[in-house]
Amino acid sequence: MLTSKERAELRSKANTLDTTLMVGKGGVTEMVIAEAENQLTARELVKGKVLEGAFMTPREVSDAICEVTGADGVAVIGTKFVIYRFSEKCQEERNATGRAKRKATPVSKADPVRKGIRARRAAEKKVREQRNEYFRQQAIEKSIEKAREKQLRGEE
Repeated sequence: MLTSKERAELRSKANTLDTTLMVGKGGVTEMVIAEAENQLTARELVKGKVLEGAFMTPREVSDAICEVTGADGVAVIGTKFVIYRFSEKCQEERNATGRAKRKATPVSKADPVRKGIRARRAAEKKVREQRNEYFRQQAIEKSIEKAREKQLRGEE
């Protein structure tokens, strides 16, 4: 999972990239996935395009390729998409040329966005249950009141 800063940096790098992966009307086939694997291993950052004849949106194509290859989707703009996957081969080349080493990204199992969504849903559920319980109690009290009125009318 990429942070927003990492994603922004990768988007800026992708601006100068040529489109190397094309998806046509056949959709995401084994050949497309194999080519994406090869390019991700060689380059880390791949820019692709979904042709007009394709029956899938660029977002669907990007998600499908990312799911199969284990890559992260960086951006989807118009008919183009950018995906990224860390490559040991590229890291070795960077280390050999003396470029800065990749920082270890902290791995967190908790996704703050999903955590917030879950918290909001739980709060909404609690409010909904309280409201339902209130109306249930009101209905019970109303039915008891009607039964008493009926009983009083029957006795008089």
